Amino acid sequence: MIDSPPSDMPQKTGQALIQDYLKTLDSSPGVYRMLDAQGAVLYVGKARNLRARVSNYARGTGHSARIARMIRETCSMMFLTTRTETEALLLEQNLIKQLKPRYNVLLRDDKSFPNILVAKSHPFAQIKKHRGAKGEKGDYYGPFASAGAVNRTLNQLQRVFLLRSCTDATFSSRTRPCLLYQIKRCAAPCVGRIDKPDYDALVQDAELFLQGKSTRIQADLAREMTDASEAMEYERAAALRDRIKALTAVQSVQAINPRGVPEADIIALHIEGGQACVQVFFIRGNQSWGNRDFYPRLNGVESADEVMQAFLVQFYDGKVPPRMILLSHGIEDPDLMTEALSGKAGRKVTLGVPQRGEKAELVENALRNARESLARRMSESAAQARLLDGLAEAFDLPGPPRRIEIYDNSHIQGTNAVGGMVVAGPEGWIKSQYRKFNIKGTEITPGDDFGMMKEVLTRRFSRLLKEDPDRESEAWPDLLLIDGGAGQVSAVHEIMAELGVEDIPMIGVAKGTDRDHGKEEFYRQGQRPFALRMNDPVLYFVQRMRDEAHRWAIGTHRAKRAKTTMANPLDEIAGVGAARKRALLAHFGSAKAVSRAGLADLIAVDGISEQLAQKIVDHFHKG
Repeated sequence: MIDSPPSDMPQKTGQALIQDYLKTLDSSPGVYRMLDAQGAVLYVGKARNLRARVSNYARGTGHSARIARMIRETCSMMFLTTRTETEALLLEQNLIKQLKPRYNVLLRDDKSFPNILVAKSHPFAQIKKHRGAKGEKGDYYGPFASAGAVNRTLNQLQRVFLLRSCTDATFSSRTRPCLLYQIKRCAAPCVGRIDKPDYDALVQDAELFLQGKSTRIQADLAREMTDASEAMEYERAAALRDRIKALTAVQSVQAINPRGVPEADIIALHIEGGQACVQVFFIRGNQSWGNRDFYPRLNGVESADEVMQAFLVQFYDGKVPPRMILLSHGIEDPDLMTEALSGKAGRKVTLGVPQRGEKAELVENALRNARESLARRMSESAAQARLLDGLAEAFDLPGPPRRIEIYDNSHIQGTNAVGGMVVAGPEGWIKSQYRKFNIKGTEITPGDDFGMMKEVLTRRFSRLLKEDPDRESEAWPDLLLIDGGAGQVSAVHEIMAELGVEDIPMIGVAKGTDRDHGKEEFYRQGQRPFALRMNDPVLYFVQRMRDEAHRWAIGTHRAKRAKTTMANPLDEIAGVGAARKRALLAHFGSAKAVSRAGLADLIAVDGISEQLAQKIVDHFHKG
């Protein structure tokens, strides 16, 4: 690996620097990095032949304006050879994801997608939503485009197959059927309303449905209904009839259900005005499981094949690709991409750009959605830009802010206190940047909003100063909005002065004397309060930001309060995990009864040793 320029070229940059690097390179496959004067990575690229690829940058002509600018800014390069070009492709995208170079195409939304899990660690399988690592025993179905798509499918499965969704702890503690049984969404295996073989048959049918074999299920149900009717088992026949009706309703409301495409991701790209939208439709079991739009960061002149290839590798980093991927545009290295994705999946993955038939119609539908989504986004961005211009003018800012941070606190008489930060910018809410702060200060008086705000801002900006003291990243705000009046603004000003960050404008937003929505007053340090006219769009914009911060803070507070309310004293005892907690609760009935139990009584519970029993007694009788 070459990680610094040869000693004879310390002052060279740009094309001259790259020409000297060529003397040290061979024809191995690998990854190269171009760095600026501060050592920041400008670009990460992969090559089948490093010498041949880098020589392209040493030419004086034939470059786009973006590439020419990147070459001029290059002050050093780093190289890493690999055994194969496939390894280089995967390493390239790992580095792009980690370093986020300025001149690469970047996929900014890399959240995991939810799945449906048929959990089989319990004798009676549970069906539930799952996101993250697939470490739990059971069968996974997905990905789904959103949590909403999963919830809709789970609702359908419960209506048709009556599978339980409750946790194992809830299952073991039931003594009578819950509401889901009453509304015909569960078979109530927890209280023996269905035996295990029959329940297992329901689980099998549900999995066939998720695999796209609903027609077979419907035929089987119709046959069972006829047999039950002929045997004069009218109640069972009626129940089967209701399941058939539910299944028919599910089939009628499902969206695109391609007959000839059992499993695929449909990926369509539209580029316009220097921006791009990628639409991904998920087809599994001949059913549409929703779609998601993405907006990769471009530098203005990337070709469609370059953007599509960068998107594919970044999108499938950490995700298992389906057997077929249908694209609206070709890519630079289809054979290499096929090899990389097949290796990741452990089976053959095919890429294609269909020209006719059902597959082409699916791609065209995705492409239409990409065009419409990008048009809406560009329209919203234009409106957002006008609002940011108006905000700069109304509050005498040096320019339209690109990052606004809005802060709020939430608590009930000082308990479960949290601080919340939401972020807005030219593209609207930046939800990936939202933050919550559990108030930790032991010296803060319960209900002291000033003290809580001081802790939140101190933690936020101390970390910023540590991680980015030169303010080179986009994490530094251009404007702070504080929910409060003169007192809050003065307190925040003192906090920021202590931290040495006094150049960021801040505005306090307080309701007027009547505390009416629309009569807000605005406060800035050292200035008299002022208001905006009632119909000013900037006023509504500030109200939305303040309300969003309040929503985020109070939602975080409620989640924390609910977690505290549901906490069990047994959770605090080391060595008492989920299984032992269930055994203790099943034996004694409640945590309070466990706290009163003697050593001999605790030892009588399955899984509780004498040592652990003593630990439980000591926990409840300490002090």
